[in-house]
Amino acid sequence: MHGTELLGLIAGLFTTIAFVPQVVKIWKSKHAQDVSLAMFAIFSTGVALWIVYGFIIGSLPVILANIVTFALALAVLILKLYFRD
Repeated sequence: MHGTELLGLIAGLFTTIAFVPQVVKIWKSKHAQDVSLAMFAIFSTGVALWIVYGFIIGSLPVILANIVTFALALAVLILKLYFRD
């Protein structure tokens, strides 16, 4: 693995795990009123496009980080809808 790929994986790891506290907070509190549905829908669309881009350029760090980020963002969207007030 090249240094640039390792850097990409580390960067992807940090930007991806940043969503974990939000998912945990929503799950524990069973409250997602303050989460913007529009923002997460737009963000998820952008992340899905990053996944496609990653496949086009053949970049494993881009693909992996964005697949996990997409799953976490999707979890926030689902929890937002599930815990709707």
